[in-house]
Amino acid sequence: MAETIIFQSLPARPAPVNTEGLVPWVKNNLFANWQSTVTTLIVGGLLLFYIPQFFNWAVLTATTVPNADACRAEGVGACWGVITEKYRLIIFGRYPFEEQWRPLVATLLMVALLVMSCTRIFWKKWLVALWIVVLAAFFILMYGSLFGWLDVFGLSKVTTDRWGGLPLTIMLATLSIVLCFPIAICVALGRRSKLPAIRTFCTIYVELIRGVPLISVLFMASFMFPLFMPAGVTIDVLIRVLVGVTLFAAAYMAEVIRGGLQAMPKGQAEAAASLGLSYWQTQFKIILPQALAMVVPGIMNNFIGLFKDTSLVYIVSLYELTGALGLALNSDADWRPFKLEGYLFIVAIYFAFCFAMSRYSLWIEKQVNKSKLR
Repeated sequence: MAETIIFQSLPARPAPVNTEGLVPWVKNNLFANWQSTVTTLIVGGLLLFYIPQFFNWAVLTATTVPNADACRAEGVGACWGVITEKYRLIIFGRYPFEEQWRPLVATLLMVALLVMSCTRIFWKKWLVALWIVVLAAFFILMYGSLFGWLDVFGLSKVTTDRWGGLPLTIMLATLSIVLCFPIAICVALGRRSKLPAIRTFCTIYVELIRGVPLISVLFMASFMFPLFMPAGVTIDVLIRVLVGVTLFAAAYMAEVIRGGLQAMPKGQAEAAASLGLSYWQTQFKIILPQALAMVVPGIMNNFIGLFKDTSLVYIVSLYELTGALGLALNSDADWRPFKLEGYLFIVAIYFAFCFAMSRYSLWIEKQVNKSKLR
């Protein structure tokens, strides 16, 4: 007797949970459990209490009038007039007032070059030549000549001890980053070298530099190094500071890159050797591209830290952005009480540059991870 088969439809399954968008993000990150919910409520309450007060102080009752007496009036909040009054001294430091168009043009050229260098469509061979041209133009505009050469532009000489503000910060950070990166790669490879002399030298360099703070390195470069120079031989303080910052940054960067090199599987180098590739071909064509891609966050973190560490050159009488602010306010008793507004101004400048660097780091990470998504 044939059995009767009765087909019954299965109950409908629930719709898949949406894991993208604002509501899922809020649920997963702010209200995932009771601890997260309590923390969110506490932080949210504090923000609701303090943000209106800050907004009232910074916007509603603030004044932009460059008058110290108006800023001291009762009921006045933030005194942005200190920025209106002192912004040129903060941005350009002690550079001669009537010549401040020169650091402005030089800084715009440097920033434009950095933007082009970070954009893929400009990654051409002529970009290297453009770097040489822009750097030469920067120093010609800032100094008046290329340190004694090309003295045909009719620009007045401005010695490096009068450079300051944002141009000095950008110049120090840019050149330190550009110069420390190849040094760091060589040191990282040297620490993994099979030659004991090279490995020992690189290890001593890294441990010695990392064992002292940057302030000590700057102090040695500025005050102690000239004592060991022959009589009559002097090196500009800006160059000494640039060398000190570069060597300091290279030591830390080398350890980040060494971490990427150690994360590479041994089979990569063995496969390259089986193909007959030399040591340097293996490193530059196979190992380093993959190792550097692994440590992009660490590299960019060092770059951001280096950009902020330029504020320490103030101790050797180079008035970069932070030092120029102190110079602008400490020399004027009328505006000295309004340091908070001045520091908020330079905080905004530092944040703009550091945030742009962090966003660019994320873009680089997405580009190097595309091959893993295929």
